[in-house]
Amino acid sequence: MILPETAQRVADLLAAIGHDKSVVMLPESGKTAAEAAAGLGCSVAEIAKSIVFRRLSDDAAVMVVASGSNRVDEAKVAAIVGALGKADARFVKERIGYAIGGVCPIGHVGKTIMLIDQDLLALDSVWAAAGHPHAVFNLTPQQLIAMTAAPVADVALVQVAAPSA
Repeated sequence: MILPETAQRVADLLAAIGHDKSVVMLPESGKTAAEAAAGLGCSVAEIAKSIVFRRLSDDAAVMVVASGSNRVDEAKVAAIVGALGKADARFVKERIGYAIGGVCPIGHVGKTIMLIDQDLLALDSVWAAAGHPHAVFNLTPQQLIAMTAAPVADVALVQVAAPSA
């Protein structure tokens, strides 16, 4: 199978580090965690989504790899890495090297400050974007930690259930 250039870059990187799973191309887009989960037949929680911010103090890229079912609490992330701002599509492409919708947790073009959502550790395996909106690869949370050398943190927004009527 011929992969798009950015997905091939990820496949080559995975092969170079001895990862035993290949890049999978989804027939439909995996731009959102829900789309990717539907295409893979897994739960949304098993999608390791990459959310990128811009650190205000030095314009550094900050990536949070979070469970697809979680919303990232920007305040919790900022408490760890410093004040954050939005990262637009151009910033993500220039600093990380992938377009939004296919941002891979490895193979970045520049230094990226990273955090991994602690909730991913409760899962047997997760699916991460492989450099293209239709490309993903499977790995364990432990492999994700080893590949990224990123610290594990509590980054999920605590969602309070609405009171029942």
